[in-house]
Amino acid sequence: MFRGSLENHLFRKTAAPLPWATRMMIALGAAKGLAFLHNAERPVIYRDFKTSNILLDSDYTAKLSDFGLAKAGPQGDETHVSTRVMGTYGYAAPEYVMTGHLTARSDVYSFGVVLLELLTGRRSVDKTRPSKEQNLVDWARPKLNDKRKFLHIIDPRLEDQYSTRAAQKACSLAYYCLSQNPKARPLMSDVVETLEPLQSSGTNENTTLTLSGTGLSDYRVQRRFVGNNGTGCRALPGPKCSPGGTLPACRVR
Repeated sequence: MFRGSLENHLFRKTAAPLPWATRMMIALGAAKGLAFLHNAERPVIYRDFKTSNILLDSDYTAKLSDFGLAKAGPQGDETHVSTRVMGTYGYAAPEYVMTGHLTARSDVYSFGVVLLELLTGRRSVDKTRPSKEQNLVDWARPKLNDKRKFLHIIDPRLEDQYSTRAAQKACSLAYYCLSQNPKARPLMSDVVETLEPLQSSGTNENTTLTLSGTGLSDYRVQRRFVGNNGTGCRALPGPKCSPGGTLPACRVR
């Protein structure tokens, strides 16, 4: 039995807001669906990932629906698939919109938008809001990696259902997923690993986000939380990295 789409449950004003733990569970389930597609023997790019295409069953387990725009991913030495730009405004990755070059990282960007909707309770595009807040990514992304501002974008209906650490980790994940540079975005398998500890308000002190299979593939980003709000971030060298290597996308301090 299905309850309907995530869009209906997240933005329906007459219903009780989805709790933090439920939102993170939905994000994890959807991430696992995309990871399964991307890691298939012949990878599949979903191409139209959005809240209306995520169905929820009676236990709020996420199921991906409507594979009409799905596309077989690149094979062998191919770096991308060239295709006519299709999808939904507000969710499509900028490089895909500009060039028509489609990769699994395009789905990662779309996932970042949905994660941002779950965190903020706002739609990806909302023309009823002030002009500077109509595009969710443009409004929220500068605040996601700012320890003084990230809590300001969390859906106020969630009140005290989450810890500051859990919110920071989820915001940081969304920040990386929404990178303008697709190579700086994590793999969906890494997203799954990062989301798993966030299913409740309490989280582990250390969460590692592995950015594998990218131009930044030789680094692991480890977040070490100090006190309640302070955060630290450092790059750990991989087998091909010098000890002094840095990760440009990792600027949490």
